[in-house]
Amino acid sequence: MFTRNNRMDYQIFFNTRGAFRPVGWNGLVAVLCFLDIFVILWKKDYLSDTMILSMVIILVTGRFLSGLKLHICNPLHRAISLWSPLVAILLTAPPLSNQVNQYTDGDDYDHDHDPSNERISPTSWIVFTALLVPVLLVTISRLRFSRIIRLADSILGSKQEICHRIVINLCMIAALGMQVYMLHLDPFINIYAVVIIQVCALVVESFGNFQVPAAVLRICLASLSLQHRYKNGEDQNLVASLRIFYWMVLGQGVLYAVACMLKFFSFIPRRFLVHCGGFRGYRGVESVDLYYAYALEKCMQEGVLAPKKISLSSFAIDSLNSDSPMNQLQGIRVMHSFLQWGPTKAQLLSTLTTSTKAVDRIIRMLDRTSPEDTDIRIYAAKVTSELAKNLRLVTIPGTIQLVSALLDTGSRLKRGNPLLDTYDEQEERDDPVLNTEDSQQAADNQMQRQSQLLALDTENRMQTQTNSTEQVGTYEQKSCMLRCWQRISEFWSMPKDQLLTDQDLLPALAMSIIDSLASCDQDICVKISKADDLIPKIIGFTSYRSDTMNTEAQQKILLKSSLKVLQRLTSIGGEIGITLRYKISKHPFLLSNLSDILGDNSSSQDSGKLVAAVLRNIAIDEKTRQDIGCVQLIITRLVQAFLGAEGTTSTNADHLLRKVAGQALAMLTIESAYNCLVILKEPEFMKELKIMIHDKKYIYVAASLLRNLCMHARSELKESDLKELSHTLGEVLERIMNADGAELEILIGLSSQTCKVIPEDFTQQLDNDDQIKQRFLKRLVHILNANMKPSAHYPGIRRVVLEQVIHLTERNSLYADCFNELKIMEALSRVEQTVSKAENYKLFMGDAGFMEYSTPMSALVARAKELMSRD
Repeated sequence: MFTRNNRMDYQIFFNTRGAFRPVGWNGLVAVLCFLDIFVILWKKDYLSDTMILSMVIILVTGRFLSGLKLHICNPLHRAISLWSPLVAILLTAPPLSNQVNQYTDGDDYDHDHDPSNERISPTSWIVFTALLVPVLLVTISRLRFSRIIRLADSILGSKQEICHRIVINLCMIAALGMQVYMLHLDPFINIYAVVIIQVCALVVESFGNFQVPAAVLRICLASLSLQHRYKNGEDQNLVASLRIFYWMVLGQGVLYAVACMLKFFSFIPRRFLVHCGGFRGYRGVESVDLYYAYALEKCMQEGVLAPKKISLSSFAIDSLNSDSPMNQLQGIRVMHSFLQWGPTKAQLLSTLTTSTKAVDRIIRMLDRTSPEDTDIRIYAAKVTSELAKNLRLVTIPGTIQLVSALLDTGSRLKRGNPLLDTYDEQEERDDPVLNTEDSQQAADNQMQRQSQLLALDTENRMQTQTNSTEQVGTYEQKSCMLRCWQRISEFWSMPKDQLLTDQDLLPALAMSIIDSLASCDQDICVKISKADDLIPKIIGFTSYRSDTMNTEAQQKILLKSSLKVLQRLTSIGGEIGITLRYKISKHPFLLSNLSDILGDNSSSQDSGKLVAAVLRNIAIDEKTRQDIGCVQLIITRLVQAFLGAEGTTSTNADHLLRKVAGQALAMLTIESAYNCLVILKEPEFMKELKIMIHDKKYIYVAASLLRNLCMHARSELKESDLKELSHTLGEVLERIMNADGAELEILIGLSSQTCKVIPEDFTQQLDNDDQIKQRFLKRLVHILNANMKPSAHYPGIRRVVLEQVIHLTERNSLYADCFNELKIMEALSRVEQTVSKAENYKLFMGDAGFMEYSTPMSALVARAKELMSRD
């Protein structure tokens, strides 16, 4: 009774958790079978005290063997679960027939003794038939035949399991009542004894282990032994030892009984932990229960050496590293819950930093493709998406390949070319007879499983929202006391389960992982560029496909996810960024897909912004700019998005779309006269740009566009266009006085090109106000002196200043005297001595420069010096 070395003994006798458990419909079936056998034996006169005791022992043994969670083969376990309710109902039939014989065939039986015996048999058989039919139908509906499954799904749908349990429970309860009623009519049996037998059977069924019986037995035996009176001649030391021993047994029994009673109140700290740990729904409660069992097991194994604090993080990691799929699912769910809340997230990440085995196990879970592992794979993908933002997963081999495999579950129907595919393959795909519903379900079983989970969770969420809406009016009418009670009950109630959404599609999670990895680690970007078919898979989701099993909402989620990844990959700097942009831009369907998204009125503002960002990034390459220009529809739709053709916009999403669209247009017009001409075909474009120059949200984007149009499409500018350009001079010059950095470079570049295109208007603007003129010229010289070291964010600022100085001085030599008074020659000498290779590029991404100027800086400095030294 005091040993802890035998694990089986501990599980049966000393495990307080599970000492009581709900009876359930399996328990009702067992009680009914027990009562049926009791009645059968009593009718046959086989019943005796020994037989009753044997039946009780068998019932108890069977109950506890089932509670030990022994590994029984699945077919046998399913067969017992499937046929036991039907067997329990059928066992009620023999007593019915025996009852008729007993009342009709007995010679010594007085027919006047019970005048109702002729009415008993028909009524009992009617009740028996009424119970047999529904149980038989439930049993048949649970058989694994395709036609039966389809019929049950069409009638009950997703609620058939609940209906099955309700029917079975009601039938078992009715059968127990029928047995008691039949025995009540029998004058030869004490009905109270039968009720006591049933109650005892229910109590036995409610025991989860021998904790309570052993505790009661200890208390009884110890109490009786302590009342025993020993003879005077017996050894007093032995008597004292026995009393001490029995007191110990009595104390142990009392402690076990107290522990079992306190078990009923353990829901308070467990429910508190559910709320504090961020757990949700029945899954969260189950996770906390398993954590309690885990902590108890740790304490029992290590005794006084057990750690004082056994964290949930350790429980999650140990569950994850186990070989049980159920434990792994619980561990990954706990991790997902922890990553949703700041304090627990920091604790878990700190633990995972030193547990590479657990992180590796999470990554390996992404490779589970069997349908029964769909939940584990989804939660592993969600956890990996969070870990990718905080941990370096590049050290785990095969990460990119496993994430890429998640993109294969897009449920796309494969179509081939009849000139490239064999006849058999094509016939199998296109033949309406061969391509049956069963074969298609078998091919996409995993995706359908996930879609069903999403649909079920969506239905539950809508139902919950509806119920909450209906209860709002009622809650508002409650008194203050009731509201306080409601808050208390809400705290102790179980939180709503976190339902799956369309965001939890495996391809969407995969692209979220790639997005996080690409933003944190350059080494991952190298592996992404080398991964086979990864980028084509991502680009494939940018298409509005009709050959897909996903819903329209899911398609939009996947489309947006793919655009986010493409935007991230195309914004990578350095040599690896060049490689990624090349692999992305060479995809033959990329531009057409992006054009369709821009032209789709139903697409969101975020999708349009992401498309514009992708176009902006890949337009850094000269050849890609030409390819985009060949698709004039893209430029037209970018112009419409930039100008806000559908009316005045006010939301932040609209402003971002207009700004990014303008950035894409500015990038497309760099060194591309053709793209500039396409843009100028849009009516009133220059007028709209003039308006945007005065808007601080779009001034720099509009200034870049105006500069490129003046530089590459000067001959195509109309008189009205030049007039609109002239109206921007005042705002541009005023902004130059206060701007800095890259914004200053853009504004001076525009003023330089304006001075070149409309020199009369520009010089007139300066000459009309000497104060503005002096401030402007002094500002130019100051910029040369202040930017002796080029910056990657604005590498061409000294170049545009030199161009501005050259254009002014070429227009009017009097400006040379003004510059000389400001000691520009000294500034030009310092520029000549500090010329950098970085100033030959228009922009930088990372450490790679793009769009090299044709005129070197040294030539500009020489030309400026030449103009300043003229008499």
